[in-house]
Amino acid sequence: MKIDVLDKMEKTVEGLIQEGLNKAISYSEYRDLVTKLAIEGKSTGPLQTDALTNYTQLNDKRMKRWDKTFKIDVDSAALIQKVTKKITWLILTESWCGDASPALPVMHKITEINPNIALRIVMRDENPELMNRFLTNGGMSIPKLIQLNSETNKVLGNWGPRSKTATAIVEAHKLEHGKILPEFKQELQLWYNKDKGQSILNDLLLILPLK
Repeated sequence: MKIDVLDKMEKTVEGLIQEGLNKAISYSEYRDLVTKLAIEGKSTGPLQTDALTNYTQLNDKRMKRWDKTFKIDVDSAALIQKVTKKITWLILTESWCGDASPALPVMHKITEINPNIALRIVMRDENPELMNRFLTNGGMSIPKLIQLNSETNKVLGNWGPRSKTATAIVEAHKLEHGKILPEFKQELQLWYNKDKGQSILNDLLLILPLK
């Protein structure tokens, strides 16, 4: 009996997603983990360096600030409340990821508004096969959000690692300099602060299953 190659791949993706979900943690557990690692001078992932530790400590402080300051406006909240299908946002990330520090708090605030949207988090480097199914331009860029039907684990869409607006800023920088310069990371974080999470929120609203 001939097996459809595409169907076989879809089943494989679903299997990898289930493996990820089985070991996924909640947002509060993730925040506790990052804080613990920051205090201990460590990071997630097999590679431990001073740079990754420093980024983890920075991200812990940034997420604490985002958790306190990010607000969802009334119109966006009303849109979020319209989601009646149970969906899961499975996030691939690492504690040192600079783009994750503003994105995950925004995702968490959205899921607080509507219990039909569940947020689960896994580490990229512990799930390379799953990550390889959701590459961005061939790269293992994070954070990567995989939107799932909670009952079937069917993939409904994905997002990441940045908003469309932030991506355009990054691409313009690379076009001008040929690569991402070290100081640009700080410039991007300053832009995130000025944007106040709105570009991320706007992107995520567009992938919500409202029908």
